[in-house]
Amino acid sequence: MAEVTCPGCLERDQRIAALERRVAELEALARDLTARLGTNAANSSTPPSANPLHAPKPVVKKKSRRRPGGQPGHPPHLKQLLPPERVQETVVFVPRRCRKCQARLAAQAGPHDPTPTRHQVVELPPLLARVTEYQGHSRTCPGCGEVTHEPIPRELLTHGTGPRLTAALSYLSGCHGISKRGVEEIADHLFAAPVSLGTVANLEQEMSAALAAPHEEALAAVRAAEVKHADETSWKQRGKLCWLWTAATATVVAFVIHGKRSAMGLTALLGLEIHGILCSDRWGVYGRVPPGRRQVCWAHLKRDFQKVIDRGGPSEFVGRRGRRLVKEVFAAWHAFQEGRVTRAQLQATMEPLENRMQRLLLEGAILGEDKTVAAFCENVLALEPALWTFVRAEGVEPTNNFMERLLRRAVLWRKRSFGCWSAAGCRFVERILTVVQTRRLQGQNVLEYLHSALCAHRAGQPCPKLLPQG
Repeated sequence: MAEVTCPGCLERDQRIAALERRVAELEALARDLTARLGTNAANSSTPPSANPLHAPKPVVKKKSRRRPGGQPGHPPHLKQLLPPERVQETVVFVPRRCRKCQARLAAQAGPHDPTPTRHQVVELPPLLARVTEYQGHSRTCPGCGEVTHEPIPRELLTHGTGPRLTAALSYLSGCHGISKRGVEEIADHLFAAPVSLGTVANLEQEMSAALAAPHEEALAAVRAAEVKHADETSWKQRGKLCWLWTAATATVVAFVIHGKRSAMGLTALLGLEIHGILCSDRWGVYGRVPPGRRQVCWAHLKRDFQKVIDRGGPSEFVGRRGRRLVKEVFAAWHAFQEGRVTRAQLQATMEPLENRMQRLLLEGAILGEDKTVAAFCENVLALEPALWTFVRAEGVEPTNNFMERLLRRAVLWRKRSFGCWSAAGCRFVERILTVVQTRRLQGQNVLEYLHSALCAHRAGQPCPKLLPQG
């Protein structure tokens, strides 16, 4: 091909090349902007409640032909009868005469009589808080006229509310996210024990002090755990953005509020040296843990592949093939969870999927024309060992859904309260959430533990252990 020497032709070719580069840049910009406009719950961490109007409608399951309620073979959930020590009154119905021959029947049950049928009705008595009034009296000596006063003991003057009422009010705010004004109204209307807003805040701080040791106990437990989940969500202190960090195992949860969503915040939660396997999303700060000791969330990966599909363009194949791989991974994992395959069979099933995922990410990173998708593939490739930890390690799941469910209570509290006003309020939040969610994981009563912790705190004794011993 002859070399072009015409000055006009050279200028034309250069202009065409510049315009082609500009068109490619504008197309990439258009894809980025379209992807941002298309962000929704299916392809990002946007909650369904914040979906834009143009977002795809949620998947509606086909109407089942089954009748509502329990299905054949499903074990019934019958009303649980409370033990005899919880029954305050028993009303007995005894037959007096035989319904066949009208003979008189004995008042007491005989050896061959069947056990009585039972039905319990649970009712609240009038909830009037028990009030104890302490009086310090004075007496005048009849001999010398001296007036002697017997003061109320100082330890009784320290508190205006008992430990059980204090624990109950803290339970309402810390477990169910009721506002201070709501707690004030409940104390007045439900318990007939009026308290001020300032008292509600002071009682929360007393409970916070009582839970300081259990909070440290929970932190130490999650730091030492061989497998743990971690996540973070936004919080507010005096209107300023901060972060609520959370880590959990199967039996304990720990919350920490920190000003940074960085390595400093993760250190406050898990310490300088992070022990064991960490399950999390792909947020960069978790990169402190080597990929071989991490499990990244496949639910997040599924949304990211959907985002690539919605983005369109020449790299759309990455999203479509990635979504199919995710579906196969979850199908194999569910089969393992349900006991239909062994760990060895799970590993054998996953091996070709691992190879396919690696080839897809390499292809997307090297051959993909979309720079954003190529960067996504490179980032996932760097974490490739962390994709498959759940295949080989016991107690590890492929998603971080367990942690996100535990965070839900805190998220709802934040949305209702808009965070805290002081650092002391933040300490109450992280400590009460730690105790509430840990006791719930253990299937234990939250209120009873709060009461025991407060009684020990007021008596200057060690707080009862939050974690099971032995």
